Amino acid sequence: MLNKWNEHIYYLSHDEKQERPVLGLVCGEKYSLIIDGGNSPQHAQEFLREIEKLSIPPIRYLVITHAHWDHFLGANEYDATIIMNRRTHQKWKKWQLDSLTDASLQQLVDQQLINEYAMKAIQENLINDPLFQLRDPDIIFDETLKIDLGHKICQIDTVSSTHTNDSTIVYLEDDELIFLGDCAYGKTRNSLFHYEQQMLNPMIEDIQKYQAKYFLLGHESICDLAEMDLYWKELQIANKAVKSTSLEEAMIHFEKEFKRKANENETFFIQAFVNDQILKQH
Repeated sequence: MLNKWNEHIYYLSHDEKQERPVLGLVCGEKYSLIIDGGNSPQHAQEFLREIEKLSIPPIRYLVITHAHWDHFLGANEYDATIIMNRRTHQKWKKWQLDSLTDASLQQLVDQQLINEYAMKAIQENLINDPLFQLRDPDIIFDETLKIDLGHKICQIDTVSSTHTNDSTIVYLEDDELIFLGDCAYGKTRNSLFHYEQQMLNPMIEDIQKYQAKYFLLGHESICDLAEMDLYWKELQIANKAVKSTSLEEAMIHFEKEFKRKANENETFFIQAFVNDQILKQH
């Protein structure tokens, strides 16, 4: 079932059991725009069936927030202009070279484009489809793009990110809301979950320049400005504690710096920044 934020904005909630991210819908007076294509044709079709229950202008655009499979493998299901940034397109082209057979998916694992868990999730959703091929995008932009849906402007921008180097956000100034995709998350490499320390502050600065009060991440419910500011604060103070590959040293430094023990979130973030230090040495 779709969640209604206001008369212009809807979203389909994430479903972690099925590896499904949030899918967004923005409606203007003339056209509608979708944010992210879903993790499979089935995911996209379920979203479209929910949209059919609404009385809204026709879907004209589909924005892909970044080139991770769970956000775009349903893209072919939409009769819409596909929009992505240039770095996303470079990754998209690699996926276009492959059908989603077991053999081609294993090649993607070998190239470290996906992990074993993702391969199994894709196999469950697309079941060895030798005919699958992503269609070409229609609009490729570099840094920023504005789309007017009819008295509803969507600001589509690339941003710095601790998750990928191709993150796109969709900002709705009138609604004071940003669809963030996965840009504020960490990532996994060599089985280590980590946040890139050098990208943290540039990312936060990029997001905070928007006059937003509400934020929708790809695998969360909508949060308000206070919740987002707390998230940034915990990330920043965890980052400040990490100077080496030693978790023990980081925890001691945290207690000395802030005169208290790290809470559960901060401890998780400290470990992730320590993992980033470990990965930098390999």
